Amino acid sequence: MINLQAQHTYLRAPEQSDLDVLYNWENNTTIWQVSNTLVPFSRFVLEQYLLNAHLDLFTNKQLRLIICTKNDETIGCIDLYEFDPHHSRAGIGIVIAKEYRNKGFADDALKALVKYCFETLCLNQLYCAISESNFASIKLFENNGFTKSGLKKQWLKIGPGVFESEWTFQLLNPNKAGI
Repeated sequence: MINLQAQHTYLRAPEQSDLDVLYNWENNTTIWQVSNTLVPFSRFVLEQYLLNAHLDLFTNKQLRLIICTKNDETIGCIDLYEFDPHHSRAGIGIVIAKEYRNKGFADDALKALVKYCFETLCLNQLYCAISESNFASIKLFENNGFTKSGLKKQWLKIGPGVFESEWTFQLLNPNKAGI
């Protein structure tokens, strides 16, 4: 079981007791745009996900960790997605419950996961995709060393006939030499 300690938070594997909070987050339409979600998740689907959450990162190609405060409050989740061991890279996504935003928790959790990815998984790079209007996420990732590497123009449909561009950010492992 992964339990990564950070300064103000820790990251842990999802548990069955997280069902209600995951159900609320996954069905919160205000964050669907950043998660590319279009339909609600049922409790059954989330229960099945939690039953299989123990599967290996190399099998699932993804990893979701729950972000908790040092007081054991569940405040968000951080994901590795599109894990590619051959190319030694993975995408990162993060969500923090609204009432815990702007308190440094996302920064703390991101630092812990980056360290785990580079020191334990020995990944060469991490990346993320952020809509051009998500200034808080852009600042979070830039403050953690991620750099803009590309712009996908009119990539995200945010309303009928309305599109927004999406930035790709990358962070290369400073301990790995480039070819």
